[in-house]
Amino acid sequence: MLRTTLAGLRMHKARLVTTALAIALGVMFVSGTLVFGDTLQAGFSTKMMGSAGDFAAVAVPAEDEDAPADPEAPAPVLPADTLEEVRDLPEVASAGGMTRGDAPLLDKDGRAVGSMPTIGMGLGDGTRFQPDEGGMPEGSGEAALATTVAEATGYGVGDTVTVLDSEGDRHEFTVSGLVDFGVDGELAYRGVVAFDEDTAREMTGAEGYSEIDVTAAEGVTDAAAVSAVEGVTGSDADVETGTAFGERLAKNSGADSQMLTVALMLFALISVFVAAIVIYNTFAILVAQRQREMALLRCVGSARGQVFRSVLTEALVVGLIASALGIAAGLGAGWAGFAFGGEALGADTSQSLVVGVLPIAVGMTVGTVMALGAALLPAWRATRVPPLAALRTSATAQGLEKGIGWARIVIGGVLFLVSGGIVFAATNSTGIGTTGLVLTTVAGLICFVGVVVLSPLLVRAVVAAVSPVMRRVGVASMLAADNSRRSPKRAATAMIALTVGATLITGYAVVNASLKTTMDEMLSEQFPADYMISAPLDEPDAVIPDSAVAELEDSDALGSVVEVHQAYAGSGGATGDMPVSTYIGATLGEDLKNDAVSGSLADVGPGKVAVSQGYAGDLKAGDTLPVATGSGEKEYEIAAVLEEGGTLYGATLSPRDFEQAFPDADGASSVMVTGADGASAKQVRDAVYDAVADAPTVGVDSMAEMKAQFDDVLNIAFLAIAAMLGLAIIIAVFGIANTMALSVLERTRESAMLRALGLARGQLRRMLSIEAVVLCLIGAGVGIVLGIVFGWAAGVSAMPSMVFALPAGQISVFIGVAVAAGLLASVLPGRKAAGQSITGALASE
Repeated sequence: MLRTTLAGLRMHKARLVTTALAIALGVMFVSGTLVFGDTLQAGFSTKMMGSAGDFAAVAVPAEDEDAPADPEAPAPVLPADTLEEVRDLPEVASAGGMTRGDAPLLDKDGRAVGSMPTIGMGLGDGTRFQPDEGGMPEGSGEAALATTVAEATGYGVGDTVTVLDSEGDRHEFTVSGLVDFGVDGELAYRGVVAFDEDTAREMTGAEGYSEIDVTAAEGVTDAAAVSAVEGVTGSDADVETGTAFGERLAKNSGADSQMLTVALMLFALISVFVAAIVIYNTFAILVAQRQREMALLRCVGSARGQVFRSVLTEALVVGLIASALGIAAGLGAGWAGFAFGGEALGADTSQSLVVGVLPIAVGMTVGTVMALGAALLPAWRATRVPPLAALRTSATAQGLEKGIGWARIVIGGVLFLVSGGIVFAATNSTGIGTTGLVLTTVAGLICFVGVVVLSPLLVRAVVAAVSPVMRRVGVASMLAADNSRRSPKRAATAMIALTVGATLITGYAVVNASLKTTMDEMLSEQFPADYMISAPLDEPDAVIPDSAVAELEDSDALGSVVEVHQAYAGSGGATGDMPVSTYIGATLGEDLKNDAVSGSLADVGPGKVAVSQGYAGDLKAGDTLPVATGSGEKEYEIAAVLEEGGTLYGATLSPRDFEQAFPDADGASSVMVTGADGASAKQVRDAVYDAVADAPTVGVDSMAEMKAQFDDVLNIAFLAIAAMLGLAIIIAVFGIANTMALSVLERTRESAMLRALGLARGQLRRMLSIEAVVLCLIGAGVGIVLGIVFGWAAGVSAMPSMVFALPAGQISVFIGVAVAAGLLASVLPGRKAAGQSITGALASE
């Protein structure tokens, strides 16, 4: 029986090529993801350990984890004399200290880089950081920049940069080099300007050290060096070996790589699922087509178990070979992913490819189990073939057409109802957070099972609906419609894989488009102006200079200038430290809008206040809100309770009431600016930047630029995810091509008869192409509908305030891809069918 099975594999190897490709692609994604994740993790470790591991001990200020968080509290440091005491230790050969403080770097437009001041870092002798380009700063006229800062600003080695000191005075430095400061979140976000130690103290005003790096004396172990340093620092510092310090940094940074690996594995599982559908389809059709062969084996003495094992052996051999090929391709994919994406993620790209046992074991297991699991039901069906079937004159795949009736309708209907109930619960429940996404996912899976159950009926119904039109197009189109209606289950199994891919891509496109629309509306509501000018974030009481505000108001290029004055006060009606604001130059309810839970924003005036829902508590419009002002507690009538997340936050008073309540809150904490009618975007921008030219630390945010940056991030994410989901589409195309090829083999005599009756080769190819396109359009159509529904449900469950948006352009592209996929899938089967000999095919049976 084994020889018979292997002989059958050799005979039918062409039929199993696309099955092997589907397995190989799924395994490639799985093993490639694991190799990529392991190599990325090793790249992080190499990058961090390559510097920290050179030191015997690293000391950093101890942090009290039980102390309440205070963002305004200065970062802890080690006293300056601690470094000298460490250097005097006999166990220490050398020690270097690192100082840190604020040193705002100005970009080429003279504005401070980022919303937070750049970190000024003093690097002494023996630092664990090394330049990627150029050299470390030497003397008071040089500075080194973080590579992330250089990329953001366009500065390079040899350029002159301007940095503000702790008093706000400007100093110019020559860029001596570019330093990669690793994957530390704060350093990456704020950026770094590095000086020598003395210059860093002069620029930042920092005292003490944020880190001390120690090299052990000859013959002294790292543990002994750590113990000696701990004796000097006591409980003021956390001291560990350089190796342990580097491993901890690598582990923290590696958390991102682990999350990325998990996300990629989810897409890999999708590809595996689609591949499993293709494998099942292949074996189901092969077994159905080989009914006479299976029955003949039974007639000559083969037992049911032998037939069952024969089919599973075929699946096992195909799975093993395809899995091995998939692992080889996965190694290449993992290497390519790390080579092109490792640097962007902050890993050391000189790291060699890491190939462990796990990717190979998982890849072989996934591919083999997937093949065996998908072949189980077809193998069982093979044992049900009665021996007398060998005496029949036809070997059509009739087994695929059984079971299309009321049972399917009932089961499918129940599954749809259950799915709909879960979606209703997920989208109409509040406070369930991520549980809503889980429920939506479960509902999607249940609904998809329902689609699988009802897909033959769906194919039959859709084809019946379009058959009148197809019959008028031509003979090839009419025959394609008849073929699809005659074998709806075979057609349904071919389209299911494409339905999965179309559902996922459409769903993400809906979420992406809706998120864009929602964020655009939120930005427009929160920043109802062309530009938002803000005082420095790191200075709680900072205000925008009056001269800058005056220049903005005098500019002809600007239409409206709204000053925002803000103070903080306790509130007896809700939580303490409530922000209280007033808007000078704007009419509430007209220029500034915010949805109200009760009352009206337009009613705010003398003696009346608008308060956001979080601070209002159980109060409503008409109630009294007590506010602790600078001159004692005052009570205001609530004109409106506002929804959270809008333009206005905390309490909003009229300008006169605010001035009386907080006379010391003089100056605007922010200014909203709108361009004048007829003014160009450049004129508005120039007017804004000219007004704040003498205040480089003042933040300037452009509404248009913010929207563009946000859209760019979403577009990049969408393209990346669409590319990964595209693999599922590719596998689905293979599945459709496989089904078409097997269908051509099954209908060899039928095709020959059509040719004998006068059907031209071109008409036969068009018939198969139309049939494939119809299947792809049905699969894509069902997937698009499901994607829209569950994309909306996922978005609403995660963000109840989401504004639904339908990406019609992208959906149109998906439909075009479906047509192209159908045409592509039909090329080879069509050529094979058209190239067969008429007389040979008629005589073959």
